[in-house]
Amino acid sequence: MIPWVLIDTAAIPGGGELRLKRRGAEFSIMLGTNELMNSRLSGSEEALGALPCSRLAGRPRPAVLIGGLGMGFTLRAALGVLGLEARVTVAELVPAVVAWARGPMAELFAGSLDDPRVAVREGDVGALIARGREAYDAILLDVDNGPDGITTEGNDRLYGPAGLGAARSALRPGGILAVWSANPDRAFEARLRRAGFAVAVEKVRAHAGRSGARHVIWLATRPGGAGAQNLAQT
Repeated sequence: MIPWVLIDTAAIPGGGELRLKRRGAEFSIMLGTNELMNSRLSGSEEALGALPCSRLAGRPRPAVLIGGLGMGFTLRAALGVLGLEARVTVAELVPAVVAWARGPMAELFAGSLDDPRVAVREGDVGALIARGREAYDAILLDVDNGPDGITTEGNDRLYGPAGLGAARSALRPGGILAVWSANPDRAFEARLRRAGFAVAVEKVRAHAGRSGARHVIWLATRPGGAGAQNLAQT
C-alpha cells in the first residue's frame, strides 16, 4: 500500500494544528488523530453546495456565503448549479488552507478559485455574518465538525442562539442557512426552530452513491420569501 506523506502543517487561530497528508491521488486533512476531511469522501460536502443553491433558481444575482474552504467540493457543487450572475464568497479561517487549495490540492479545485463569481476572504465567517444585514440568499457552513465542534471553541458562536440569530439577520427573506454535520443533533435542530427558521433535515452519504456513513445537512429557511416554499418543514 502507498504510504501517507505529510505535505504541510498549519496552526489554527486559537490553538491546534492541521496536517495535510497525501497518499497517491488521495488527500487528508487531520487534526490530531481526527480526520476532518478526505478527498475520497466528498458526497456530503457536494450536497451542502448543491441542495441549498438549487433552491435559489429565479433569484436575480444570488449572493452565497460559504464558511470553510475545505477541499473545494462544496464550492464546486454550488458553482455547478448557480447561474453566471451569482456571487460566492468563501471565508476560510486558516490562511494555509487557501495556500493548499492553490498549491498541492489545486487538482481538486479544478480552477474554481479563479471563477469570476468567486471571492475568497481569509478570516472568520462569523465576522462576515455579523456584518451582513439581509446580504445573502444562502449561507453554507462546513466549519469544524458541525455544531459539536472539535477544532475551535469559537465555532460554538456560529451554532448557538446568538450565532443563529445573526445568520437569520444576514439572510434575505426566504434565504437558506445550510449546516453540515458529521452526526445528528436534535438539540441543534431545536435551536434552529427557536431562532425562527423552517427546518428540513437531509441525510446524505459521505461517499456519493455508495454505502457507508451518512452525514447530516440542515436546510433552515428564513420565512418571508419564495425560498421558504421550497422546503418542507419537518
